[in-house]
Amino acid sequence: MLELTENKVAALKRLSDENGIIGALAIDQRGSLKKMIAAGSSSSIGDEGIIRFKELVSEELTPYSTAILLDPEYGLPAAKVRSKDAGLLVAYEKTGYDAKAAGRLPDLLPEWSVKRLKDAGADAVKFLLYYDVDEDQKINEYKHVYMERVGSECVAEDIPFFLEIVSYDAKNDDVKSKEYAKVKPHKVIEAMKEFSKPKYHVDVLKVEVPVDMKFVEGYTEGEIVYSKEEAASFFKEQSEATELPFIFLSAGVSAKLFQETLKFAKESGSTFNGVLCGRATWKDGVAPFAENGEQAGRDWLKGTGIRNIEELNVVLKETASSWFAKAN
Repeated sequence: MLELTENKVAALKRLSDENGIIGALAIDQRGSLKKMIAAGSSSSIGDEGIIRFKELVSEELTPYSTAILLDPEYGLPAAKVRSKDAGLLVAYEKTGYDAKAAGRLPDLLPEWSVKRLKDAGADAVKFLLYYDVDEDQKINEYKHVYMERVGSECVAEDIPFFLEIVSYDAKNDDVKSKEYAKVKPHKVIEAMKEFSKPKYHVDVLKVEVPVDMKFVEGYTEGEIVYSKEEAASFFKEQSEATELPFIFLSAGVSAKLFQETLKFAKESGSTFNGVLCGRATWKDGVAPFAENGEQAGRDWLKGTGIRNIEELNVVLKETASSWFAKAN
């Protein structure tokens, strides 16, 4: 059972619906969003474009979300135009990692601290950590110490700590491969076990689903890596690996597949507590914005974007469990 202070409970309630389910929108992408916008535009949109797109997403979609996750570099203007009922999560990590160095090491934004993020209006702080449980012990020990520091900062400021774990295999860069699909359940579940330890002071885990659904029997037109029963057992094992509230990230899959995945998770006995859903909701709105300007982007968000969230909200009501049961 997660022990929460009054302030943390109040903050988590601001990020959830009245039933304790988190239906949050993520648009804390920086480098990847810049590339997406640049790919669709014949002229240079620059920083102004990325800031403006985040504002549009916040304006149009937060009335249908319980919260929004933004970055402090380009996202704070979008925080100001969000729905008054939507909570605010702010990212604390530097985007990406140094591909030339081993270990995908974490790094903080040098101009920010948890105190400053809280002063900027954050209800919670999010940190993204790349983690391979089987990597060199020295690298993983570095990451453990790093997360202890971030957790301690959040304790000092009495603000919830959301840890986003993205698993990988140091020996295989292709996370979309059949080979990675075979080891993914082990990588995801063991990472959750590690960071559920009290020393990290994590309040909510933001995690991948434990299988690659594109290799699950009945969900794939190609090769099968997991039978439906095997996949279901991994979802159950994942859920039992932690006593902390945990929410799923969408990992850029289509809106439809993400919804189907949540239904499968529920049927498998997973007690996940919501989602922090990014590209699955808004990514197809980048092209109209980049090619045809602000109004085209806004029109897409008002149509398909809202529909994606409303459909997801229906599925969440049917599938997610309340975090109230996991905290006191």
